Amino acid sequence: MGNILVLYHSATGNTKKMAALVAEGAAQVHGSDVRVRAVGEATKEDVIWCEGIAVGSPTNMGVLSWQMKKFWDDLGDDLWGKIDGKIGCAFSSSGGWGGGSELACLSILTVMMNFGFLVFGLPDYVGPQLTLHYGAVVAGEPRREEELEACRRLGCRLAQWVKVCRISHEDRAQFLKARTR
Repeated sequence: MGNILVLYHSATGNTKKMAALVAEGAAQVHGSDVRVRAVGEATKEDVIWCEGIAVGSPTNMGVLSWQMKKFWDDLGDDLWGKIDGKIGCAFSSSGGWGGGSELACLSILTVMMNFGFLVFGLPDYVGPQLTLHYGAVVAGEPRREEELEACRRLGCRLAQWVKVCRISHEDRAQFLKARTR
């Protein structure tokens, strides 16, 4: 079984809708156990529990929201070095196309890489001339079929990567302990 956490912050409800679609995609992979949590209800135990995490945030001046950044800042001391090697991806909604959603995804991925996450995007086409290399992005509410598919595909790919890379927590701890820092 692969434990998947879909963690999001939503200001207007658009990112929450994306989170539900990402979770739907992850649940399509047999053996996936999916939790969806808003930043206000998520705990460090949720992050420890998961093997893969999809993090979503509204685009705020081209980066992730301060609420999502604060969530990770607050976990820093407790989880530093303890969640290394998990798999992560990002999604974001903005007020309009050109609103910085790809930059917001990059800022989310940067936070995850600082914790040691292995991160990915969607390099294949989800629609005509639509590639989402840094994660799923939408302008406003996800409505168009390509936007819905991008969110679902992100979740499905996360669950697939977790299944491919699955190592027990004990094995991961031994692997990470064996490395010199």
